[in-house]
Amino acid sequence: MDNLSKPRPASVRIPSTVWALGFVSLFMDLSSELVHSLLPIFLVTTLGASALTVGVIEGIAEATAMLTKIFSGAISDFIGRRKGLLLMGYGLAALSKPLFPLAQSVEVVFTARFLDRIGKGIRGAPRDALVADVAPAEIRGACFGMRQSMDTVGAILGPILAIVLMLWLGQIHLVLWFAVIPAVISVALIVGGVKEPTAAAGERTFRSPIHWKVLRDFSRGYWWVVIVGGLFTLARFSEAFLVLKAQQTGLTATWVPMVMVVMSLLYAVSAYPAGWLSDRISRTKVLCVGIVLLILADLLLAQADSIMTMLAGVALWGLHMGFSQGILAALIADTAPEHLRGTAFGLFNLISGVCLLIASVLAGALWETSGSASTFIVGALLAAAALLLLLLRKP
Repeated sequence: MDNLSKPRPASVRIPSTVWALGFVSLFMDLSSELVHSLLPIFLVTTLGASALTVGVIEGIAEATAMLTKIFSGAISDFIGRRKGLLLMGYGLAALSKPLFPLAQSVEVVFTARFLDRIGKGIRGAPRDALVADVAPAEIRGACFGMRQSMDTVGAILGPILAIVLMLWLGQIHLVLWFAVIPAVISVALIVGGVKEPTAAAGERTFRSPIHWKVLRDFSRGYWWVVIVGGLFTLARFSEAFLVLKAQQTGLTATWVPMVMVVMSLLYAVSAYPAGWLSDRISRTKVLCVGIVLLILADLLLAQADSIMTMLAGVALWGLHMGFSQGILAALIADTAPEHLRGTAFGLFNLISGVCLLIASVLAGALWETSGSASTFIVGALLAAAALLLLLLRKP
């Protein structure tokens, strides 16, 4: 699980396919975060939904994405190809985007979010497995970090575009139409820019996509990453609650997307350096930093009664993402058998999806019954439990 014994990376370039996947992620995240930065406010103020309803929608949507990954990852191992599933996943997400501005009820929003996240689930594990396939082992952490950074650049541009369009148009449903354009660009980039190893099919065993006997092929190190990652995900509820916290502290609907800008900016600037650092020291030490940052973010957000304090907590939340998400992906790639990488990422996301569903529903229930502070305090306690588990591990 740790990489202390690995030699320092030589001067090896990041493959062009990883760059292409980075740009695909950038444009799709621009589209998704334009929607996501306004959707909680749209649900609560326009459609009359409660915080618990937001939590249920977000929990089911994100969990669906993660649960779907176990099938798409295994299927990509089965057929020995990743690109077709990427096209299907990003294409479904693009097709779901027009449903958001057309929505007149919570049910339609739920349907659109559900389809969007199914698309994310279909593409997620094959994309991560493809990065692992083409990335040189000595710079694997940097490759995952770079793709994640570009993904997060899109997550910065999306909310910024939402703010500009809200200032110009002033109506959320009109702004949401603009999410369609970058989603279509993302699909076009897959068709023209993503290439996978030509020998991939011949190097994989022809087997059933869902074959539970392969679980015995995973090492104890892999299962440890899954357990720690699951508990860590249980501490991380949907970022929709950051948006609701921003509204609670006084930001108007026009400026609420600034929360996602701040979070994504810190995420983007930290993801690649964290991945680069994890290629040189123990990945688990970098992950510990990420968990500590989440604890600090939750504690700040729990007592935030001003916009500046709230934004400081959001900034720490973004840093924790940069120091954890790419690192967990690299740890999965490090500890999974090469011929089962798609399955490994899918299984990891299955566990994470269940935990995220529980976390978001719990967060919404706590918000409704005990106030927003209790939501973030419980998150901090769960993150502390994940940190303790990580520290108790014997190298």
